[in-house]
Amino acid sequence: MNVYDQAHGLAKAIKECDEYKKYVEINEKVKADEHLNGMLEDFQKKQLELQKKQMVGEELTADDLKNAQELYDIINKDPVAKEYFDAEMRFNQMMGDVSKIIADAMDFGDK
Repeated sequence: MNVYDQAHGLAKAIKECDEYKKYVEINEKVKADEHLNGMLEDFQKKQLELQKKQMVGEELTADDLKNAQELYDIINKDPVAKEYFDAEMRFNQMMGDVSKIIADAMDFGDK
C-alpha cells in the first residue's frame, strides 16, 4: 500500500464530498459580491489578529471580543454570508474529523 496513492485518494474523496462542493459553491457566490467579499476579508483579518494575540500569550480584551462579535453579527445578517459561515464550519468540521481519525490511527500512546 503506497501512502502517497492513499493520500491522493483521500484528496479526491474530499473534493467529491458534499461539504467541499457546498463550500466551493458558496465561496464563488461570495467572490462575485465585491461588498460582501470585502466584509468577509476584513472579518477574517480581524480573526487572524485575535488568534495571533492569543498565540503570543496576549489576553484578549472584552472590547476585542465585543468588536469581533458585533462584526460577525452584522455580516451574518446577509443570507449569503450566513450560508458561507455555515458551509465553512461544516467543511472545517469534516477536515478536523479526518485529521483526528488519522492522528488516532497513529496510536503513539502516552510517552
